[in-house]
Amino acid sequence: MTTESQAIGTAKKFTAWYIVAAVTFIALGLFAIIEPAVAAVGIALLVGWLLILGGAAHLIAAFRRGGGAGRTVFQVLSAIVFALAGGYVLSQPLLAVGTLTALLGLVLLAHGVFEIVGYFRARSLPGSGWMLFNGIVALVLSVLIWVHWPSSSAWAIGTLVGVNLLFTGLTRLMVGLAGRRLLKNPVV
Repeated sequence: MTTESQAIGTAKKFTAWYIVAAVTFIALGLFAIIEPAVAAVGIALLVGWLLILGGAAHLIAAFRRGGGAGRTVFQVLSAIVFALAGGYVLSQPLLAVGTLTALLGLVLLAHGVFEIVGYFRARSLPGSGWMLFNGIVALVLSVLIWVHWPSSSAWAIGTLVGVNLLFTGLTRLMVGLAGRRLLKNPVV
């Protein structure tokens, strides 16, 4: 088998898995859009486990060599805070969804403001209008979340993550299919 045919075989396997991952993203995105409250609880549980894993990582880092007693104490305290936060999120996922939604509203507000400021700094550049558009959309989403908070917790995180997963899947699918087409008809 030649090196070229091995490379083509590897590329075919890669694009096949890329397309499978894309379809999985699309399916998860559609599920999150259809059932945003269930998706939000799932996201909260994921965040809880990530916090617990972060606590474990801090605990491991505390007892690695170097850094002295101050660093060790800081790492142990960080581990405790991470583990307690993760335990709280896992034991109270519905309350955690409300907190995460409020945080999302703040992040979107900051993002919108930064995008609009960025637009005014770069408005002479081609395509800078998209920055203004993105900033306005982020501000509108932030207002929608905050005006209806805490009831927006039932839809905001699940829907927005679902839309993101859907578009991520569609993008990956198009890239995977383009790779497949390129393998069939290589451009020399």
